[in-house]
Amino acid sequence: MLTTAAPLVFVVDDNPSVRTSLGRLLAAAGYAVELFESAREFLAREPAEGPCCVVLDVRMPGLTGIELQEALVTAGRRMSIVFVTGHVDVPTSVKAMRDGAVDLLMKPVAREEILASIARALARDTESLRRHSRIAAIRQRVETLTPREIQVFALVVTGRLNKQIGTELGVGEKTIKVHRARVMDKMQAGSLAELVRLADAVGVVVPGSVTS
Repeated sequence: MLTTAAPLVFVVDDNPSVRTSLGRLLAAAGYAVELFESAREFLAREPAEGPCCVVLDVRMPGLTGIELQEALVTAGRRMSIVFVTGHVDVPTSVKAMRDGAVDLLMKPVAREEILASIARALARDTESLRRHSRIAAIRQRVETLTPREIQVFALVVTGRLNKQIGTELGVGEKTIKVHRARVMDKMQAGSLAELVRLADAVGVVVPGSVTS
């Protein structure tokens, strides 16, 4: 029987007692936990594939929590972050939240408060994974289209009629109908509205002129 792995929570804090206490709390709550004493140590770890989040101290020797957040954003690594700190100022708080932090909590943090923040962070990450998976699947469908079918796809979702598309591409209306049917089939779209949603999800740009 297959089992679902527990969500993973990373704890990055240079204070050993904080790491230990948070690790025990999270393990008791049913989470998989990994502890790191520095931001650079955490960055060296391979990105996690499943739902995860990081509980991150703001002030640490070397790379700070805010700098780690910047590094993750720059690298394009998805990560739901819950900041915990004993010292914070308004500019730091604003930057942390503007760059996507789920919460910024002051130490000492109540058990219920940190667990609630982690639950929100994991929910956000799960949704992000679901969204990225959907977009990847749609892009795979787009890759099965021919250049002409991509042109037709892009023009269909703007609301143009087959005759208008044929005129714009310099081909007959019947040919456009065939291409349109193939697009609908390959994109697994049951309606024009669904095709528009698929186009919006990944962005479709009309390529240069091609021959039929």
